[in-house]
Amino acid sequence: MEGALIARDRVGVQDFVLLDSHTSELAFLDNLRKRYRENLIYTYIGTLLVSVNPYKELDIYTIKQMEQYKGVNFFELPPHIYAIADNAYRDMCTEYNNHFILISGESGAGKTEASKKILQYFAVTCTTTEQLQIVRDRLLLSNPVLEAFGNAKTLRNDNSSRFGKYMDIQFDFKGAPVGGHILSYLIEKSRVVHQNPGERNFHIFYQLLEGGEEDLLRGLGLERDPQKYMYLIQGDCAKVASINDRSDWRTVQKAFAVIDFSERNTENLFGVIASVLHLGNIQFEEDSNGHAIITKGTQIKWISKLLGVHLSILQEALTHRKIEARFEEVLSPLNVDLAFYARDAVAKAIYGRTFTWLVNKINGSLANKDLTKKMVIGLLDIYGFEVFETNSFEQFCINYCNEKLQQLLLEMTLKAEQEEYKLEDIEWEPIPYFNNKIICDLVEEKHKGIISILDEECLRPGEATDLSFLEKLEEKVGTHAHILTRKLADQKTRKSIDWMDFRLLHYAGEVTYCTVGFLEKNNDLLYRNLKEVLCKSKNGILRECFHLSELDNRRRPETVATQFKNSLASLIEILMSKEPSYIRCIKPNDDKAPDKFDNSLIKHQVKYLGLMEHLRVRRAGFAYRRKYEHFLQRYKSLCPATWPHWRGSPAVGVEKLVKHIGYKPEEYKLGRTKLFIRFPRTLFATEDAFEYRKHLLIARIQAKYKGCIGKREFQKMRRAAIKLEACWRGVLARKLAKRRMWAAQTIRKYIKSFINRKDPLNPENKDFVRLVRCNYLTKLRDYVPKNVLDKTWLKPPELLVETSELLKKLCIRNLVRKYCRSITAERKAQLDQKVVTSAIFCGKKERYAESVPVPFADTRLQENELSPKVLQMIRHEKVKYVTSVVKYDRKGFKPRERLLVLTRIAGYILEAAKIKQKIEYAAIKGISASSLSDGILVIHLPDDTKQKEGDVVLHCEHIFETVTKLCMLAKKEDVVSVAEGSLQFQLGAGKEGTIIFTAGKESRIYRAPNGQLIVVSPKIKS
Repeated sequence: MEGALIARDRVGVQDFVLLDSHTSELAFLDNLRKRYRENLIYTYIGTLLVSVNPYKELDIYTIKQMEQYKGVNFFELPPHIYAIADNAYRDMCTEYNNHFILISGESGAGKTEASKKILQYFAVTCTTTEQLQIVRDRLLLSNPVLEAFGNAKTLRNDNSSRFGKYMDIQFDFKGAPVGGHILSYLIEKSRVVHQNPGERNFHIFYQLLEGGEEDLLRGLGLERDPQKYMYLIQGDCAKVASINDRSDWRTVQKAFAVIDFSERNTENLFGVIASVLHLGNIQFEEDSNGHAIITKGTQIKWISKLLGVHLSILQEALTHRKIEARFEEVLSPLNVDLAFYARDAVAKAIYGRTFTWLVNKINGSLANKDLTKKMVIGLLDIYGFEVFETNSFEQFCINYCNEKLQQLLLEMTLKAEQEEYKLEDIEWEPIPYFNNKIICDLVEEKHKGIISILDEECLRPGEATDLSFLEKLEEKVGTHAHILTRKLADQKTRKSIDWMDFRLLHYAGEVTYCTVGFLEKNNDLLYRNLKEVLCKSKNGILRECFHLSELDNRRRPETVATQFKNSLASLIEILMSKEPSYIRCIKPNDDKAPDKFDNSLIKHQVKYLGLMEHLRVRRAGFAYRRKYEHFLQRYKSLCPATWPHWRGSPAVGVEKLVKHIGYKPEEYKLGRTKLFIRFPRTLFATEDAFEYRKHLLIARIQAKYKGCIGKREFQKMRRAAIKLEACWRGVLARKLAKRRMWAAQTIRKYIKSFINRKDPLNPENKDFVRLVRCNYLTKLRDYVPKNVLDKTWLKPPELLVETSELLKKLCIRNLVRKYCRSITAERKAQLDQKVVTSAIFCGKKERYAESVPVPFADTRLQENELSPKVLQMIRHEKVKYVTSVVKYDRKGFKPRERLLVLTRIAGYILEAAKIKQKIEYAAIKGISASSLSDGILVIHLPDDTKQKEGDVVLHCEHIFETVTKLCMLAKKEDVVSVAEGSLQFQLGAGKEGTIIFTAGKESRIYRAPNGQLIVVSPKIKS
C-alpha cells in the first residue's frame, strides 16, 4: 500500500484513512473520482471496502488474481474484494471463529455481483473433493434461482434484488465449504401485481414465457407473448436489451437439476407461476345488484386446474368474503374493487410464500448432514438506504434496517479499535460519534415506537386510517427530536411536509415518508375463505405453504412491520456473534454508463451509506498502523543507524528510525508489535523522503543534463524571440496608423451628414440617417408594450415619426391578435357569463364593479357533496350548479338554510336529503333583485302552479354568480329586474308581500310589525 502513495496526486490514496482532510466530503469524493478514472474501483476505509460499479468488464477477476490474493497480508496488495474474502477466510481458519461480510448499497451499485465474486473466490481457492464440489455447485447455482424469483428490472438496475439475503457458508475444520443456509428478508410482493413504468415483474415470468418448451406452456395454458398478461405489461418493457431471458431460463433449469429439485417440484412450481399470470387476467364486472362477477371463465378454469382446487369454490372465494358472526358464518358478496383487491392479495400471498418455500428447498439441498461443529462465513446482501420523491412503507422498513446495521457497524468498529489498542498497550481515547440508538428506539421501542403505534392502529377495532395513524404518531412521539409532521413543524419547515407525511431525521439525513397505504401494507391480509381454498389445494407447494392449522388459529397474524422487526433483531443477533467485514457498493451514475462519475449522485450515496461517519471513527485515533518488521524493512534507508542492515530487535530499530526522521511525540505511539502513526501527513512525509532517497543520484544526473540542454534551447529561443518582437512591433505600428486614418475619415463623414441631416436623403446625409434609424429601432426593442393596455411608446426622432406610427399600429394589432388567441374555452365561457351579468346589473346594483374581476365558480358545492338519495332522484338530469342559500318562508319570513341546485332542466331547493321545491325553468315568470348591496333574489312563479306556494325569496352570498347561472340555464335573461326601494311578490293564493330595501350601518334582514320584509344593506362608500 505504501508504494502507491507516491502516485496519490493522480490515483488518490488506497485507504481513505490516509486522507489528510478526512472530515472533508469534497476530499473524499475527489479521491474516489481519481481512482475511478484509473479503473481502480476498490478503496479501503481501514478494513471496510468501498466498491464503485464500473459498468464494464475489468480484467481483475481472473484465477491468477485469486491466487495472487490467496494467503497474502491484507494491506500488502491493492484493495480488492478478494482481499476481504481472503482475510475473512484466513481469520476464520486461524482463530476458529465465525465471520460475516455485509454488502450494502443502492440498487444497481453491484451488491449481487460482489456476493457472486466472493462465492467464486471461495469455490476456486478452497480445498475440494468430489462431494465438496457438489456443495460448491449448489452454492453457486442457488444464486441464479434466487435471482430469477427475487430479482427484477427497475429504473435503476436491470437485475435489482427485490429482497434482502443472508447466506451462511459452512466450512469444516480443514477450511473446505461443506454446506450453506439462506435467510431472506422482505420480498417485494407488491411487484407481482403492480410495476411502475419502465420496470418489469420478477424475471421468472419472462424466462418461462421466453424459454419454456411448447409442451410446457401448453400444459400451463400460457402463450409466449408477455403482452397478453396484465401482470407483465404495466411497466411497458417486457423486452430488455441487456437481459437474455432464454439463456437465463436454461441456467435456472440447470440449477434446478443441481439443487436436487424433483420433476414433481418443478411441475408444481411452474403451476404456481402460471396460476399467478392467469390470476392477473381475471376481470370482474358488476351485476344488477352491484356485486362482482367474473366475466370470462377461461382463466379461472386454468387456475383451478393448476392449483388443484374446485372451480366453483375458487370462483366463490374470489367474489365473496366469509364473515364470522357469533353463531354462524356468512358469505358477503364483494364489489368490483374488493374483488380486484382479493385477486391481487391471492397473487401476492401465493408468490410470497412460494418464494419462502423455494429458499427453504434450497436450504435443504445445501444442508450438511454432519453434526460436528462448523465454522461459518455469512454474506449479507441487503438493500441500502433509500430516498425517493415519494417514500412509502417499504422505504421505511429498508431505512430502519439500515439504521440498525449502521448502529452495528459503528459499535463493532469501535469494539475492534478498543481491542487493538488494548493488545498493543496503547491508552484508549474516547471517540465522539453520533449514536443512532435514539432513532432505532424511536422506530422499534415496545409500546412507544412507530412500529408499535402502527400495529396498534392496524389491530384496534373501529375505523383505523392512515390519517388516524399519523395523528397517533403526533400524540405519542410528537415531542421526539427526530420526528416531524406538518402539524409539529415550524412555519418554514411545514411547507415541505404534506398533510399525510411524517419526517424522520435518520443518521444519514432527513427522509419524508408518505403514510398513504401504511396500514394496508402492514396488514397484508388475505380473506379467510381464500386461505381455506389455498389450504385445500392439491398443488404440493401450496400444501406446504398454507397449513390447515392456520385456519384453527383465531389469533390475528403478526403484521409485516413486526415480522420484519423480529427477523431483523434475529439477524443482528446472528451478526453480533460473528467477526465483521464490510463492503459498501456505490453506483457512479443513473445511466449505467462506464467512465461516468456523477458527483451529486455519489455524494448522496456516501452520505446514506454512512461512509464519512465510519471514516471519522477510524481516524479518531491513529490513521496508520504497521508491524515493526514491515515498517523497518521499507524505510531503514532513511537512517544511517539502520542502513543497510539492522541487527537488533525490530522495535528498537523502528524507535531509532523515527527519532532520526524527526517524528514528534504526539505524532506516533509504539505498541507491543506495531508502530501507530496519528496523522497521514507524517506517513506521506516519510514516504516522500523515502522516494527522494531512492532517486537522489539519478535526480542529480538528470538535473545536470537537463540544465545543459535547457541552456542551449533557451539561447536559441532568445535570439528567435528578439527577431520576432522586432517584426511584430512593425506590424502593430502599421495597423495602428491605418486604424487612426480610418477613424478620422469616419468622424469627418458623420459630422458632414449631421450638418445636412434635414435635407432629403442623399449620399451626404445617408450614413447619419441610417445611424439614427438603427439607434431608434435598437432602443425601441426595449420599450415595446407588453400588453394591449400598455400605451407607452418611445418618442421617435423627427425623421421617423411616420415610421414610428406604422410600427406602433403593427405592434398593437399583434398584441391584440396574441391576446385573442390566448383566450381559452373556459375563459370565453367566463366572459360570456360576465357579459350577461353586465347586461343585467351594470349601473343598476351596488358592488357590481367589485364583482367584475372575480371569476365565477363552476359550482360552489361538488356533486359528490350532495345526498346520494337526492342524486338518485335527479339522476337523469345533469347538475350544473350548486350553492348554499337562505330561503325565507311565507309564514313570518323565517330563514331556512337550503341548497339551490340548478340542472339543465330545472332548479331544486334542497333541505339535507329532501327536495323541498322544484322550479321548472319554463314556469319562471321573472327574477328580481335589489339595487343595493344585499344578496336577496326573488324568483317569480305563475299563480296557477299546483302547489300555489308563491314566489321564492332567497338570500345568496354570490348574488351576481347565482342570478347569471339561473338566467343562462333558464334562458330568461330578459325577465330579470333590479328593484329600487321596494319589491312586490306573491305569497301564494292571491296574497302579495312586500320587501323594503334600505341602507344602514350593518346587514340585517327582519320582518317588520306591518308584515313586510325589511332588508338593510351597509352603505357603500363612493
